[in-house]
Amino acid sequence: MPISSSSPTDLWLRGVAVNTGAPADVLLRLLDPAAGDARRILCEERWVPDEVLDAIVAHPDAKVRRAFAGNPHVPPAHRGRLADDPHDLVRATVAGGPRPRPRRPLPLPDDAVVTLLTAEERGAPERVTVGEIVSELMSSWQVSASFRYRMRRHEHPAVRSLAADVWGLLTAEEQKGLLADPHPDVRRAADYHLWAGDAAAREAELPDPGRVRWQILNNYALPDALVEAALADPESRWCLAGNRYTPAEAVARLARDADPEVRVRVAARADLDPAVWAGLAEDPHEQVRTRARVQPLPRTPDQCLVVDHEMDEGAHDCECMIIELYSEPDPDWYRTCAESEEVVLRLVAATCSTLPADLVARLAQDPHEEVRHRLAVRHPLAPAATVLEAFVARPRQRPYLLMQSRLPRTGLSHLLDHEDPEVRALAAADPTLAQAPVELLADPDDRVRRAAAANPLFVGEALEALLHDPATAEGAAANPGLSAPRLHALLDRAALPRCGAS
Repeated sequence: MPISSSSPTDLWLRGVAVNTGAPADVLLRLLDPAAGDARRILCEERWVPDEVLDAIVAHPDAKVRRAFAGNPHVPPAHRGRLADDPHDLVRATVAGGPRPRPRRPLPLPDDAVVTLLTAEERGAPERVTVGEIVSELMSSWQVSASFRYRMRRHEHPAVRSLAADVWGLLTAEEQKGLLADPHPDVRRAADYHLWAGDAAAREAELPDPGRVRWQILNNYALPDALVEAALADPESRWCLAGNRYTPAEAVARLARDADPEVRVRVAARADLDPAVWAGLAEDPHEQVRTRARVQPLPRTPDQCLVVDHEMDEGAHDCECMIIELYSEPDPDWYRTCAESEEVVLRLVAATCSTLPADLVARLAQDPHEEVRHRLAVRHPLAPAATVLEAFVARPRQRPYLLMQSRLPRTGLSHLLDHEDPEVRALAAADPTLAQAPVELLADPDDRVRRAAAANPLFVGEALEALLHDPATAEGAAANPGLSAPRLHALLDRAALPRCGAS
C-alpha cells in the first residue's frame, strides 16, 4: 500500500484545509505562507466561511487572491469582488471563470462584468492586457443573454455593443437604435447582422481553404455563383448544408447529396420544405432518418440547436458545458418532449432546468438509462436516487456531481465494497454507517483511505491513531469531529502563527 512521503505536518495542513468542521479562526491560520500547498487548497478547492472569504479577498498576496478567483465552490458574486483587483492575473482568472469549469456556468454579477469590460490599461507592465482579459470573459459563458439585453442603453459603448449579440431579442426600434448609435464600435457590432445576410457583400470568389473560408460557408449569405461553386466542392457542401442563408433550392439538392453527413445536417435545419423533410425521413441512412423523424415540422432554430446538442452529447457522454441559449425554446415544447415516444426528445426534456416536478418524476422512471442519467446531471429537482445512479454509472460526470448537494452522502453502505474506488470513497465518508469503516482504512486507493479516515464515526483514541499514521493522517485531519482546540494544536505543530492571515 503506497504511503505519502509528505511530512506529518504537511498531511495535517492539507487535511485541515478541507475540513468542513473547521471554524474560521482555524482556517484563517492557513493563509500564512508557511501553510504551503494547504493555503492554495483552502482558497481554491472548497467553500469557506464569510470571515475567511473576506480575508482572502483582502489578502496582500496575489497568489492567494488568484486561487480564490477561480474557485468553483463559491458563488460568482464572491469571485466578482476581485474584478477590479490590482493584479492583472487575478482579474484574468475572474474573467476566465472557475476551474474546473462547471457543467452549467453561472453569470458574474452585472457590476463585475461592467468593471471588466470597461477597464483601462493601468500603465505598469503586466502579463495580461485588458483586451486579453475581455476575450477571456467573453469566452467563459459568464456573461448572460439577459445582461446583454439589459445593457442595450448602457452609457459605455463596450457594454452597449453586447446587445447586438442578442439581435433577435431586440425590437425593430432597438435594432435601429444600435445601427444609428453614435459610437462606431456599437454600429459595427450591429452592422454585422445586416452584412452577414447581404450576399452582395461577399466577393466573387471564395478564399482558399482555411478558417476564413469555413466561416463564410457556414455563416454568411452567398451570391448565386458562390453557392454553385460550393455545391461543386465536396468539402464545402457540409458547411453549406448548415448555413441558415442557403437558398431553398440548394438545400433541396443537398438533401440528395451522396454524403450522409451532409444529409444529416440538412435534416437538422429549421426551414425545411415539407417535401424535403418527408424524403429525409425515409432516407436509407439511419442517422439521417432519425434526425428528420425526431423533429416533425414546424420547428424553430432554437429547438433544432437543442436537439442537435443532445444527440451529439448522447453519443459521446460529453463533459462539455451546458451553455445558455440566447433564446430558449417555449416551455410547452419541453413538456411535449418529456411526453414523447422519441428517446432523443426525452433527453432534451431532461436538460430543461425549469421542467416541472411531475415531468421530472416521470423522466426519473424512464426506461432509457441515458434519459435518467441526463436528468441527474442537468436538473435541480432530480431525485437523489437518480443522481446516485448516475454517479456510479458515469465516471466522467463525477467531478460535476460531487459538487452538487443533490448527490446523496448517506445511506451508502451497499457501496462500501464497490469495485470503483471513487464509489467506495463516497460510501466511506457516509456518517450514517452502522459502524466506522475500519476495513477501508487499508484500501489500496489513497482516496478511499482519506475518505474513510475523515468519517466522523472515528472518534477519540481511534481518531488520534489515524492522525499519526502516514496512510491516514491527511484524511484524519479532515475529520469534522476534531475539536477546534485539537485543530489548533495540529497547526501549532506546523509552527503556523495564531494571528490569522499575514
